[in-house]
Amino acid sequence: MSQEFEIAREFEVDATPEQVWEAITTGTGGYLWPMEPPEPRVGGRGPFGSRVTAWDPPHRYTNRVEDVEGISQQSLNQLDYTVEPRDEGRRAWVRYVHSGIFVDDWDNQYDGAAKHTDFYLHTLREYLTHFAPRPAAFATFDGPEASKAPDALAVVGRALGVGEDVAAGTHVTVHGPDTFDAVVDFRNPYFIGLRTDRGLTRVFGRNHWGHSVGISLHDFSADADIKECENEWQAWLNGVFNQA
Repeated sequence: MSQEFEIAREFEVDATPEQVWEAITTGTGGYLWPMEPPEPRVGGRGPFGSRVTAWDPPHRYTNRVEDVEGISQQSLNQLDYTVEPRDEGRRAWVRYVHSGIFVDDWDNQYDGAAKHTDFYLHTLREYLTHFAPRPAAFATFDGPEASKAPDALAVVGRALGVGEDVAAGTHVTVHGPDTFDAVVDFRNPYFIGLRTDRGLTRVFGRNHWGHSVGISLHDFSADADIKECENEWQAWLNGVFNQA
């Protein structure tokens, strides 16, 4: 049964309103995934076939789409950003509202969208605080069929050396395709966030919503070979479940 939803979040961040605006309009690869920038006007084309319904740089941006491309469970999607200055413009307050209509599996869709929103907005703050305005080399991929299991994210976390008892803010040695030091910037039963000097690694426990575990890489180093990194991480993730 079709049903409307709304997910609203507010936060402050150590970035100017202009830096936030750049991130949400042209720098989405730094925290989400690369998207074609919206046409800078009301009525302009936005991501995924949407239309820009509010455009007031750097304070208000809204896009809306009636028929969501590639998402059969949703018939309406709207993203609304309000950005206000704090501390004489040195910091910013942001209100984000994601609304629309889910046409199927409402409870599961809403739970997944709400929890992903918290992780994506956290990653936005990490990007703004540590890496902006550096461009990101980006890759994303899914684990094998076995990573749909109920305990799949826990399996990945243990393999990385970031078990469920590891709190956000902990410095760890990560055992991925190679061994490296990182800060655990996010950790809950659904997601793992790792930050190094060169980038952000995001692990998505989408097994909780019937999908495979996913990993996204945001690499801000000038010499990034993101395809090689993706191949190495994909092989590692597949190997975790071959051995699990």
